[in-house]
Amino acid sequence: MTPRLATSVYVNALVRRVNAAGGMAAVLSKGDESAGALLLVTLEKGRNTGLWERALGQDGAYRWTQISVQSIENEQEISEILSRRRRFDPDLWVVELDIADAARFAADLDGER
Repeated sequence: MTPRLATSVYVNALVRRVNAAGGMAAVLSKGDESAGALLLVTLEKGRNTGLWERALGQDGAYRWTQISVQSIENEQEISEILSRRRRFDPDLWVVELDIADAARFAADLDGER
């Protein structure tokens, strides 16, 4: 089995890449340092562009899946979704990225194109 990068290291790299590119990245909640699941809240100029989940595929590669197919304008609704997910998975990481094409930064770290 191929060793996996700890979630905390992955998140740190993602935050640094987005900030270096002129965007804003923030960890909204920390999960398990080594193997926590990861959700992204993506924004562009402060406007929500989606919620994404990182999941391990059958081929052993990580893939990003959009869990909200439409942008959610109401911040309360986003907070409720995130709270519900954290209740069921206290090891969950939640990261917010505010940059153009935010999901691309995460996909690039996983080697997706």
